Amino acid sequence: MKIHFNGAARTVTGSQYLIETEHARILLECGLFQGRRDESYQRNLNFRFDPRQLDAVLLSHAHIDHSGNLPNLVKQGYAGQVHATAATADLSRVMLLDSGHIQEADALFINKRRARRNEPPVQPLYTQADAARVAEHFVPHALNQPAEIAPGIRAEFIEAGHILGSAAIRLEIEEGGRTHSVWFSGDIGRYKLPILRDPVLPSDADVLMMECTYGDEPHEDVELAHAKFHQVVLRTLQRGGKLIVPAFAVGRTQELVYSLNMLVADGKIAGVPVYVDSPLAVNATRVFMDHPECYDQETHTFIHEERHPALNFPGLTYIRDVEESKKLNDRKGPMVIISASGMAESGRILHHLKNNIGDPKNTVAIVSWQAPYTLGRRIAERQPLVKIFGEEYPLRAEVATISGLSAHAGQDLLITYARAVEGRARRIFLVHGEQEAATALREQLAGSRLPLPVYPELGQTLEG
Repeated sequence: MKIHFNGAARTVTGSQYLIETEHARILLECGLFQGRRDESYQRNLNFRFDPRQLDAVLLSHAHIDHSGNLPNLVKQGYAGQVHATAATADLSRVMLLDSGHIQEADALFINKRRARRNEPPVQPLYTQADAARVAEHFVPHALNQPAEIAPGIRAEFIEAGHILGSAAIRLEIEEGGRTHSVWFSGDIGRYKLPILRDPVLPSDADVLMMECTYGDEPHEDVELAHAKFHQVVLRTLQRGGKLIVPAFAVGRTQELVYSLNMLVADGKIAGVPVYVDSPLAVNATRVFMDHPECYDQETHTFIHEERHPALNFPGLTYIRDVEESKKLNDRKGPMVIISASGMAESGRILHHLKNNIGDPKNTVAIVSWQAPYTLGRRIAERQPLVKIFGEEYPLRAEVATISGLSAHAGQDLLITYARAVEGRARRIFLVHGEQEAATALREQLAGSRLPLPVYPELGQTLEG
């Protein structure tokens, strides 16, 4: 068995791992690489393998860095099945259509500039129509139900606790008269995340492929982070201000809505309007509502006791229409607005920030890591002037930065995850993590009864 590390190797984007046996070739993940524009386009366009030669594709979850290049794979000739949980399949359909729209919009923007320079137009990586064609390839699987997905290969999806429908994938591979067990973590979630069940630790694995995104960083307790968020909400509303939250449309938005619902249920923000202003978030939330089988027991209990869905409560409005979005900026009084994007780089959140960051009564809540040079990072750094749509605006609103809401396992859980296969695993591969994180995790695992974890390079092929 050979494993080809074609993406998310020594980085955290573009997950792609090709497993090749004497009987089959399967692809774990087909994510978009996200980086510099020209490099990203070329890497996403050109696969390191022939898509037509694949026997199956397996998807751990719907985030674009894991699923986003499926339209291009199908466009280039892949005709087989894409195996995933039912919730991942439904969420991926929504997210891939949105990604296709972004690909088309980016190409249109670039081509306007190229036309002014008399340069030939570029083609989008894929279109919304290409994205729509992926839907017919999905095969949904229930958790903990092994199924044959290619000659000599059985797959089982196991709760990962990262986002709705996320799963680790356990493979049983028959080769050379033996059966090998490969456990692929996907993105590992956290204990006590709202809505979702806790991640299941690996077992019975000869080979462990695991993410190491936060291999160098323990996380703050989830419940403490939500308590801090509640404090920010209450003090902003008490002074009559607006709380503006840039949030990723899938996962983080639904987590925050659930957290606000807890405040409503306790009678602490009754009558205060809450708006989710992002078409993708609205579509994704509908998928969340359609899959209560993914909820943890606490969420089921909450729904039963409060007699309304965890993601829908009195005072909550989901906004699709752009005109309704614009009207929010004319409304007075305390309110909460959650809007994409998570790093405040595009979309409707820019208008809400432009109209509200100058008022000291208001608060901007930063609830996720902000990449360098983004508007979200500049706000998190509390720069006195920030540029939005090319114009500078004074930042007078309160800025509240809340760590601990990440849906990725921190260093402590990653150590526990790896040590769950002590005495069994003969190989461990660290993927989906930067050098510093991988090095720190390897140091923490030294001295255990585990083999020294390998940190593969991009494009490297190793024996499993």
